[in-house]
Amino acid sequence: MASRLIYGCMGLGGPWDAPDYGSEQVRQAEAAVEAALALGITRFDHADIYGRGKSEAVFGELLQGSPGLRDRIQLQSKVGIRLGEGGGFGHYDLSASAILDGVAGTLRRLRTDYLDLLLLHRPDPLLDPAEVGSALTRLLADGAVRAVGVSNMSAAQMGALQDHLHVPLAADQLELSLHHHGFVDSTVLVNHADGAATGFPHGTLEHCLRHGIEVQAWSPLAGGRYTGRNVAEPGPHDGAVAALVSELAAAKGTTVEAVVLGWLLRHPARIAPVIGSATPQRIAACADAEAVGGAMTREEWFALYQTARGRSIP
Repeated sequence: MASRLIYGCMGLGGPWDAPDYGSEQVRQAEAAVEAALALGITRFDHADIYGRGKSEAVFGELLQGSPGLRDRIQLQSKVGIRLGEGGGFGHYDLSASAILDGVAGTLRRLRTDYLDLLLLHRPDPLLDPAEVGSALTRLLADGAVRAVGVSNMSAAQMGALQDHLHVPLAADQLELSLHHHGFVDSTVLVNHADGAATGFPHGTLEHCLRHGIEVQAWSPLAGGRYTGRNVAEPGPHDGAVAALVSELAAAKGTTVEAVVLGWLLRHPARIAPVIGSATPQRIAACADAEAVGGAMTREEWFALYQTARGRSIP
């Protein structure tokens, strides 16, 4: 059975500031992809900016060297961010030409004829829903993409875009994790004075549930802050959360990664975590996530949440 986990390819292709990749980066990408496939992961997440294009390019080499692999997996990628090439200002661009050109570049680098899913990477304040809808409709009609979705968008933003699409949006990719738990805060703090400070657009997950939009979680392990990795800006509750995660992992005979991911997978929105490690051992450590999530009790789930937020629920 296919895993609900998605493999995030942002770490493939070597450093972003390197002009190109070599055979070592290809070998590393191959090992990471093989580790993901061994877990039953069949979906691979890209963006045209990852590695400044190298992440897609190195994956394209893997596809070219592995006949039949493309038919066994689903590829998704994102467009809409400009990094400020040539010293210019970085900005968002979801104009029709940027979307069409971005997809063409992605298909070229991935060496494939189509994307299973195209996501609009970030909300563009200059976005014209009718123009975007026209561009996406053209890509769907041409067969360049088979489904469309968004990333980092609220329910209202999705609704405005959906009005100009003849197919339903398939997914919304958001930053969700035990550390980035505003999506839970926005639920439990409805009609509470602290609710306005959560920073998460309340109703977004409910909108996705109502309309059959898959919720994908980027950075679901929060950079490894609870799984033994040093982070640049540790939070005041990180130690307590890490201790509880380790305690639960030991009690369940599993890994700390499985517990952190299991917390997300326990949510009724059927969140699909996008795991991004390029290290095969770290990928393998996620193997039990779905089983752990399915068996996690309410008390365990709330204990993790309240420890992460540093105070009890209202």
